[in-house]
Amino acid sequence: MGFRFYFAIAVGKLLIKVLRLFRLGGTSLPGKAAMKLCPGLLRKAAVNFRVIMVTGTNGKTTTSRIMGQILSENGLKYISNRSGANLPDGIASTFVEAVGLNGKSRIDTALIEVDEAAFNRLADHIKPSVLVVTNFFRDQADRFEEPYTTLEHVRSGISKCPEIKLVLNADDSLSASLGQIPSKEVIFYGMEPSACGDMAEETGSEAPFCINCKSRYDYSFRSYGHLGGFSCPGCGYRRPSPQVTCKALTALTPRYTDAVFEVPGESFEARVNLPGLYNVYNALAAVAFGQLMGFQVKNTIEALGKFECGFGRMETVKAGFKTIRVILVKNPAGFNQVLDYLSGTGGAFQIAFIINDRTADGTDISWLWDLDFEKLKEALESTEAVYVSGLRAEDMALCLKYTGLSLEKIHIFKDFGKLIDTGLEKTPYGG
Repeated sequence: MGFRFYFAIAVGKLLIKVLRLFRLGGTSLPGKAAMKLCPGLLRKAAVNFRVIMVTGTNGKTTTSRIMGQILSENGLKYISNRSGANLPDGIASTFVEAVGLNGKSRIDTALIEVDEAAFNRLADHIKPSVLVVTNFFRDQADRFEEPYTTLEHVRSGISKCPEIKLVLNADDSLSASLGQIPSKEVIFYGMEPSACGDMAEETGSEAPFCINCKSRYDYSFRSYGHLGGFSCPGCGYRRPSPQVTCKALTALTPRYTDAVFEVPGESFEARVNLPGLYNVYNALAAVAFGQLMGFQVKNTIEALGKFECGFGRMETVKAGFKTIRVILVKNPAGFNQVLDYLSGTGGAFQIAFIINDRTADGTDISWLWDLDFEKLKEALESTEAVYVSGLRAEDMALCLKYTGLSLEKIHIFKDFGKLIDTGLEKTPYGG
């Protein structure tokens, strides 16, 4: 492959070791340096891998973790950017670490989470065999354009991959529209109305108009946001019939969800090792992936109950006899779903909102004012105190004030250690 490629791999590997030795991460810089030395590195390093990619606004990391567990249950070894470094530099680091100095690897499968805004650029270098798309919502305003524009970036990337197979969310009018691309094998997944019957309809929508003719959609049911049984009265574009569905939610607990799934020719109940409706969608995407790959359903069931969540994605941290649960939110749709989860947990718990505006977090936090404040108020009704922290703690405190919370109930901490100590002290044992 040439001296330049081998030298870039060697430099990248050295940087990974040095950065990790000093506990400086090593997730993006090695890949960035390697690609500077050899611009074609990604294409050459990935050429011998069967590449499976996951993209979309919400749920990429969790969906990737479930898919990884499905691969493991089926005896397949794989490499993955589990750290969440999903831009080209981080993905390059993943391949640099995975291959030997000769540019080859004994593992031939790569499961890669990809930032939706970066997929089009990445497709110039790597041609995935499978792409799983979760959903499109409005996200970090400083980095992303409107969902429609982000969608077109993904559509453009797909057009560069002639052999790609697609796993698409039938309930998302934006994700589902990618199924209109000619000559692509597609499997759709979605919720059945029977699983959403008791859920309140949401009036807010980030994609209210038809992707084709701009007429306003009608809905036969909604799950959340703009997801649901959409149909266009103008041109007839409508929710495609999904091959993989969730027919019922039989248990919604603070720790897990039991659901009935249906795949072609078979219906089964499985436990999803995370709570929340949005995690059922992540599970559906992974089940659909398993169907596309031809895996046995029994292995998929095992994977749904065994996978480990990614950092911050409903991550549980034990602190003696007490528990800390870390939940990442980055846009109104995800935040509102977490508020739904908090409203249904019951029991005594302490809650802290930590808001930052660093580059990785998103420097524009105006989206906080798009939260469903009624849900926020409901989620906080049973709490004696609410803690806020981070670089933009005061902004979050102001949002909380506008929910009707008493100022005496809102406590600002700039010291994370003191916040954790106070929260744990106030939390009863077993909480």
